[in-house]
Amino acid sequence: MLDFAIFAVTFVIILVGAVLYLYPSSRRASGIPGLNPTDEKDGNLQDIVNRGSLHEFLVSLHQEFGSVASFWFGGRPVVSLGSVHQLRQHINPNHTTDSFETMLKSLLGYQSGMGGGANETVIRKKVYESAINSTLKNNFPLVLKLVEELVKKWKSFPETQHTPLCAHLLGLSMKTVTQLALGERFKDDTDVISFRKNHDAIWSEIGKGYLDGSLEKSSSRKGHYEKALSEMESVLLSVAKERKAQRKQTMFVDALLQSSLTERQIMEDCMVFTLAGCVITANLCIWALHFLSTSEEVQDKLYKELEEVLGSDPVTLDKIPQLRYCQQVLNETVRTAKLTPVAARLQEVEGKVDQHVIPKETLVIYALGVVLQDSDTWITPYRFDPDRFEEDSAKKSFCLLGFSGNQTCPELRFAYTVATVLLSTLVRQLKLHKLKGQVMEVRSELVSTPKDETWITVSRRS
Repeated sequence: MLDFAIFAVTFVIILVGAVLYLYPSSRRASGIPGLNPTDEKDGNLQDIVNRGSLHEFLVSLHQEFGSVASFWFGGRPVVSLGSVHQLRQHINPNHTTDSFETMLKSLLGYQSGMGGGANETVIRKKVYESAINSTLKNNFPLVLKLVEELVKKWKSFPETQHTPLCAHLLGLSMKTVTQLALGERFKDDTDVISFRKNHDAIWSEIGKGYLDGSLEKSSSRKGHYEKALSEMESVLLSVAKERKAQRKQTMFVDALLQSSLTERQIMEDCMVFTLAGCVITANLCIWALHFLSTSEEVQDKLYKELEEVLGSDPVTLDKIPQLRYCQQVLNETVRTAKLTPVAARLQEVEGKVDQHVIPKETLVIYALGVVLQDSDTWITPYRFDPDRFEEDSAKKSFCLLGFSGNQTCPELRFAYTVATVLLSTLVRQLKLHKLKGQVMEVRSELVSTPKDETWITVSRRS
């Protein structure tokens, strides 16, 4: 639910390699229109690099070959689906695991299940999701407190001061995720800063050197990455042991400790949540505030809803479902930003889309970034317009793409909750203003991020 060297390497490409390695099958073309391999060994790898990211490559691929297209990774074909209509037909994907989790665990060398097959994988997924849900329920006041601290800081700024969204909201997300996942040990900024250093080293390097092999060629870079990963794993194992001895039951790690997961599996799931939860939450918040700063009309409409539903009271977990326009703002943020532009599923059995047969064990890519701005599905697709989600057709398409409903990845559900707290607290106190002349460039990775720091100014509501 994933551009690095030459801002090009993506997590999805790594998953392609991992899946094709783990699930070998015959090298037969599917007959689906697409690119021939430009290199016998690398397939269309250089084409992806030349485009700058997998997302930009898929945009070009579908423009040339239509909504069902193929390309080659190494010596193996990959199928990409680029419209809602074709995704609706694809009824044979692997729904037992979350694509975001699968990608991260493949890269980190972790198992998705419990070592015993598909049923154990489903059980572990349910434990993971339940742990996130219970953590939010038990610690909602802490989320509110951390958000209120940030808003109080912003209120102290003069109206001319430029506020860096990426720096502040990544910091908020890191504090929120570490404290909810691992407990009060991370109330200390020193521990958070140390944790963030390793977190950033892992996240930035995990795909950078894999696609072009540069990580393997650089012993210093590989050593730095492995050191950061080892240190972070050690911290997570240490926290788990501490929490187990204390018999506490309020945080994410505590919920995992009450399950049948092994010590190693608990550490792995804590790693995935702290990595993915932080990045998804930060970027959902960054893009939401950026888009709000460009539309006073949307801000005022959101403010009106917040006043009607909440009055002067802080937001509560049970009030969040009543904030329908806020949900629309976040949905439109995900759509306009193409927050997660690519997903991937393994074809478990032979499938068919239109007249095209998709062989068993083919990797099928969902070109979500293409679909999210497809003019056949979305009116004025490049415009930020939360009102579009008043229509049932938009809601159904969004759900089909996995951004709402049962197939939503748990990290995104967590991010929606934190972002709702942020918007409900911030918009009732401050107005957001864009900087004149600022141009936003997107880096389309597993999670779409601003290429450079993003700035706004704020002013108090009268």
